[in-house]
Amino acid sequence: MDTPLTVEIPTLYTDRLILRPLQLADAEAVQAQFAHWQVVRYLNALVPWPYPADGALSYLRDLALPAMARGEEWHWAICLKSAPGQLIGNVSLMDETDNNRGFWLAPAWQGQGYMDEASAAVTAYWFEVLQRPLLRAPKAAPNLGSRRISERSGMRLISCDEGDFVAGRLPRELWEITREEWQRLR
Repeated sequence: MDTPLTVEIPTLYTDRLILRPLQLADAEAVQAQFAHWQVVRYLNALVPWPYPADGALSYLRDLALPAMARGEEWHWAICLKSAPGQLIGNVSLMDETDNNRGFWLAPAWQGQGYMDEASAAVTAYWFEVLQRPLLRAPKAAPNLGSRRISERSGMRLISCDEGDFVAGRLPRELWEITREEWQRLR
């Protein structure tokens, strides 16, 4: 990838959502919403399961916030405009080879189109602000909700192999969209 472009991470807004930069004070809310099998099963096997009591605090303090400070990752708390103080998920961008966007949403808010909105907002940030030429997103093939988000946003499947996820070894897909493709679809 290109050299990281260090910028202050802004709050992003969609029709129904506020995406604000994650902060250490979010640890308790992340812990409460994240530590569910339905949320973590298709995530990378690096996520510990069962999720430890200090999992969110450790993740934010030791990994996410330092990566944000280095300009290598961009993490947003997903909050509803109707309940701005309640974190319901997370959407992230990463300056990594073949892994540029990831997300999770608490079960109570799944299936309502919130992640489509959040993904579209951070994808625009990736291409417009960070000026990246390509966005790639790996996913567990059985994660049909994530697959549909990629399909609806104009991404295309470019490869299939296997990967290690919290749920075990599963088929893995790699999806991508170029800046030019994304601009044509807008």
